[in-house]
Amino acid sequence: MIWWGVKTEAAFDVWSIEHLIMGITVGWIADKIISKRILGDEKVSEKTRNRINVVIVLMIAYMWETLEHYIETGLFGGPVRYWFQGVEHWTNRLIFDNIMVVLGWTIYVKRGGFVWFARVFSIVWLTVHIFMFPHSMYLHTMFENNDNNEINAIEVLETEKD
Repeated sequence: MIWWGVKTEAAFDVWSIEHLIMGITVGWIADKIISKRILGDEKVSEKTRNRINVVIVLMIAYMWETLEHYIETGLFGGPVRYWFQGVEHWTNRLIFDNIMVVLGWTIYVKRGGFVWFARVFSIVWLTVHIFMFPHSMYLHTMFENNDNNEINAIEVLETEKD
């Protein structure tokens, strides 16, 4: 396992950014819709409400990760499996993606006004990644190729000095 890289090998990948942003929206859904239905008119402390909300956020996050796993293994066919570019590393799927979602929820709790930013960012992110990029790891490969080009340029400059 590495800390940053493609999702099949790393704890964090470019989609960790979307998980953080998604956590803000999921936090809003948990707070404004689901926990209101669970609690009704019952008055509870903010601490109790936050505990309920973090459980809801984690349930949603793990349900998504479960569905995502089956999609990555080919549940929706070969083209979708290709777009997902392999199955996530277990640390990415079970630990760090969900930590990012909870961090997003924490941002929602502290700064609820970021919800609209998060929604717009997610719509743009998903639109670009799903409809414009050829696969889910394309942005990472762009970064990786850029890093390799910079390294190659430095090597060329160093050999020219000799």
